Amino acid sequence: MIKYVPEMTSVVLEEIPDRVSLAVDISNCRGNCVGCHSPFLKLDIGEELTPAIVDALIADNFGVNCFLFLGEGRDPEALLALAAHIRSAHPAMEIALYSGREEVEPAIWDAFDYVKVGPYRPECGPLNERTTNQRLYHVRRTAAGMADEGLRTGNARTGFPLWDTAGPFARRGWQDASSAIPACAEDITYRFWRKGIDPNR
Repeated sequence: MIKYVPEMTSVVLEEIPDRVSLAVDISNCRGNCVGCHSPFLKLDIGEELTPAIVDALIADNFGVNCFLFLGEGRDPEALLALAAHIRSAHPAMEIALYSGREEVEPAIWDAFDYVKVGPYRPECGPLNERTTNQRLYHVRRTAAGMADEGLRTGNARTGFPLWDTAGPFARRGWQDASSAIPACAEDITYRFWRKGIDPNR
């Protein structure tokens, strides 16, 4: 079961670049971030997030084009089932996940269009700081909606590096077969640095 806190649900413009996101705070957080802005989300609070509630939230928030899970909860199967429901019932809707973990399973990359990894570390700062340890990835998909495993992304248009060589992720090469990050996931963290937005997450 995945639980969310209804009164914290909001439409946001900053968390996912160029998307109008319906942000849903998930409780039962597995993280232990120092300086967490919402420590109460570690508790078993809120209401069950069901497919029917997801549908109602989307219907009640006209104009959103991304459903953002702020947290994973403690039931991976239920989380993936909700993502699959959104993909099926709302094919035009993109799906995002803010995870506080360093790495996530392949099933997460398959299910979500945007994945944020890395716990918040006060000494590194949030996404809008170049020193951040956190990364936001955009998963490129084929026309059939599958993660495009054949795509080796960088940012050919801007030439922006995939990795900050001084950052905590520099130890992993992008095209290293042992990397937990698929080739179809593009690091778009730099977009927060350019805009100067503070997603405060």
